[in-house]
Amino acid sequence: MKKVELKDVKPYQAPKHFNMTALRLHGREETGSQRFWMGLSHFLPGGGAEFDSTPTEKIYFVLEGEVTIKTTNEEIVLQPWDSIYIGPNEGREIINRTNRPASMLVVINYPD
Repeated sequence: MKKVELKDVKPYQAPKHFNMTALRLHGREETGSQRFWMGLSHFLPGGGAEFDSTPTEKIYFVLEGEVTIKTTNEEIVLQPWDSIYIGPNEGREIINRTNRPASMLVVINYPD
């Protein structure tokens, strides 16, 4: 068991993300988690992530604010306590279209 306090978490640069801060809460280096990692993303108004896909599964859980998730054929708005599953190799874009910051938990499995 390993407790993580937010005051001790260091930000990291998330590739293809903009106007946001990413914090890795759990993972191999942080807590020894071997199958997945969990992060906390804070998106400023207009912040987001470019359209991209990865071979891993993702779960996004919005804590505060609102983010829009765009795929090649749909657009979904997530508000507080909403979540979404994104499958392996499924492309997505993230955008905060509001004038308020948004915070989202991110859970991603490590590739095999």
